[in-house]
Amino acid sequence: MRVIKGIWKVLVGIKDMLVLLFMLLFFGLIFIGLASSPNPSAIKDGALLLALNGSVVEQPSEVDPLAALSGQEMLAEHRLSDLVRALDAAITDKRVKAVVLDLDRFTGGYPATVANLADAVRRVRDSGKPVLAYATGYTDSGYLLAANASEVWVNPQGGTLFAGPGGAQLYYKTLLDKLGINAHVYRVGTYKSAVEPYTRSDQSPEAKAANQALYGSIFQQWVDRVKQARPKAQVDAFVQRPAELVQAAQGDIATANKNAGLVDQIGERLAFDKRVAQLVGAEPNKAEGTYKTIKMANWINAHPVKQVGSPIGVITIAGEIVDGEGGSGTVGGDTISKLILDALAKKDLKALVVRVDSPGGSALASEKMRQAILAAKAQKLPVVVSMGGLAASGGYWVSTPGDVIFAEPNTITGSIGIFGIIPTFEGTLAKIGVNADGVATTPLTGQPDIYRGTNPTVDAILQSGIERGYARFIGLVAQSRKLTPERVNEIGQGRVWDGGTARQIKLVDRFGNLNDAVAEAAKLAKLDPAKVHPRFLEKEPDPFTQFLAQLTKPSDSDGEASGTDLFARMTAERQAVFAQALGDVRRLIAGPSAGVQARCLECQAYGPVRTQAGDRRAALTLIEGALR
Repeated sequence: MRVIKGIWKVLVGIKDMLVLLFMLLFFGLIFIGLASSPNPSAIKDGALLLALNGSVVEQPSEVDPLAALSGQEMLAEHRLSDLVRALDAAITDKRVKAVVLDLDRFTGGYPATVANLADAVRRVRDSGKPVLAYATGYTDSGYLLAANASEVWVNPQGGTLFAGPGGAQLYYKTLLDKLGINAHVYRVGTYKSAVEPYTRSDQSPEAKAANQALYGSIFQQWVDRVKQARPKAQVDAFVQRPAELVQAAQGDIATANKNAGLVDQIGERLAFDKRVAQLVGAEPNKAEGTYKTIKMANWINAHPVKQVGSPIGVITIAGEIVDGEGGSGTVGGDTISKLILDALAKKDLKALVVRVDSPGGSALASEKMRQAILAAKAQKLPVVVSMGGLAASGGYWVSTPGDVIFAEPNTITGSIGIFGIIPTFEGTLAKIGVNADGVATTPLTGQPDIYRGTNPTVDAILQSGIERGYARFIGLVAQSRKLTPERVNEIGQGRVWDGGTARQIKLVDRFGNLNDAVAEAAKLAKLDPAKVHPRFLEKEPDPFTQFLAQLTKPSDSDGEASGTDLFARMTAERQAVFAQALGDVRRLIAGPSAGVQARCLECQAYGPVRTQAGDRRAALTLIEGALR
C-alpha cells in the first residue's frame, strides 16, 4: 500500500509540474506577443528602418505559424502599399531624421512592384532627407532600391553583380518517358509554354523568342531606372563586361562596384551604423554604432490608411488562383467572391477597384471571381482594374470586367490561353510487370484511365472543351477591349507581354499605380478623388493564428540582419528556384492546380521565388534519393 501511495504522489507531482510549466509557457507567450506588437507610442526621433528581410508583394501570404514554431526559417513578405505609405509619411514628419534600407536579406519582387517602392524611396531622397542603403550583396531588385538612396554602402566581403531576368528551366519529358508516365496535354496557344516541360526536353523556338523579347524589355526598363537614379554610374559597362571590371579590381567585387560608381562607400556593418548614428544620434548606454531607430511596424501602425470620405472598395487578387478557399500563397475563388458579394450587400461602396497580382490558375475559380466583379457592375458601380507586378492568364481573365485597366510599363500581363494536363501510368505499370484490363459499357467508361491511358473519344472531348474555353477567353477580352476576336487571337495564343507593349496593343488603357486607379474610380463615380478613401476588402485573420504569427514573424528591430556573401546569396536563390520548379510540377499534376488552367507558369520567373509548404522538402527528398 505504501508503494502505491508513493507512486500516486509521484504522478500527482508530475501532473502539477506539467500544469505549472504549461501556465508559464502560456503567459510567457502572451507577454512576448504583447511585447512584439506594434507600439506607435514608442516612436521617437531617429532613423526609419526598413529591414526588408524577404520579398515585397501586393498581399502577404498567410503564414503557417506552427511551421515557424518548429524552427523553420521564415522570410517575411512585406506589403507594398504599407511600405509606400510609410515612406511618404516620413517625408513630412520631423521625427524621421533619415531612412535606412537594410537589404542584406531582400529577395526581391516583381519588376513593377519593386519600381513602385523605388519611386517612394526616391521621393524621400528628393525631399532632402538622407536615405542610406546597406547590403553585403545586392540582388538586381535590391540594387534598384539602393540606387535611389542618397548613400549606397556595401560590405567589403560582398558586392553586386547584375544577373538580369532569365535562366534555365527544368524540362521533364525525358524523365517522364523513363518512368513510363504519359502526360496528356490539352492546350490552345502557340506560346502557352507552361506545358512544354511535360511535352519537350527543351524550350520551343516560339517560346524562346517570346521570352527573349519580354526579358529584354523588362531588363532595359530596369537599366533605364538605375541610370536615372545614378546618372554617373557605369551601369552598361557592369552589365556587359562584369568580368573585365572585377579583374581590373584584382577580384575585389566591392571595389569594382565603387570604381564604377555603383556604390558610394565600402564598409563593415559597424562603420555603416556609426554613419547613421552621426546623422540621427546614437542610443545612450548601448553598444557602439547603435543608432536611434524607428521600427517599421510601429511606424506603419501609426499611419493607417485614411478613412475620410466615401469608400472605394479595393479587392486584391494576389497569388495563384485556386478553387475553394485557397491557402498560403494562393487566392481562392470562393474567398474573393464572398468578400466582394458581402461588401456589395452593404450598399455603401461607390466603386470597385480590382488590384491584380497573379499568374492565374484555375479557370473555374477565375470565372467565379469575374462573376462576383460583374455583380458590382450590376449595381451600377464603376469597376477599375489596377495591375500590379503580374496579371497574366487567369489574372487577365478577372481583369476583363474593368471599365478602365491600369498597368505599369513593366507589369507582366497577357498569356491569354488555357490548358489541362492529365498524367496516366500505363507505361510505368508495364515496367514493373503490372497489367490492367477490364470491360467498358460506353466509350467513356473509366476514362480518363490512369492505368491504361486515355482513348481517342475522351481526348477529343477534352481538347474540344479546352478550345471552347479558349474561345470564351478570346470573346471576353474582345468584348472588354472592343477588339475583334481575330485580333485578340493574334495577340493571345498564350503570349506574355510587358505593360508598355500591352498598352500599345490595347490590352490595358493607361499607366498608373493603385492610387491612380482609386482616383479614376472616384471620377467615374462622379466624386472628388480627394474626398474618397480605399476600403480594402480582406478576410479577417483568425485571432489565434494571428497571435502565433506575431510571435514568429521576422523582426525589424535593432538587431542586425545576418547578411551572406555573393556566392551564398546566388546559391540560395538557385536552390529556391529548384524547389519552386518541383513544387509547380507537384501542384500541376496532383495538387489543387490540376484541371483546366488559365495560368502563366513561366511568368513566375520574373518575380520573387515563392515556394509553398513542402516545396523545399520535396526538393531535398529528390536530391537525397538521387544520392542513395
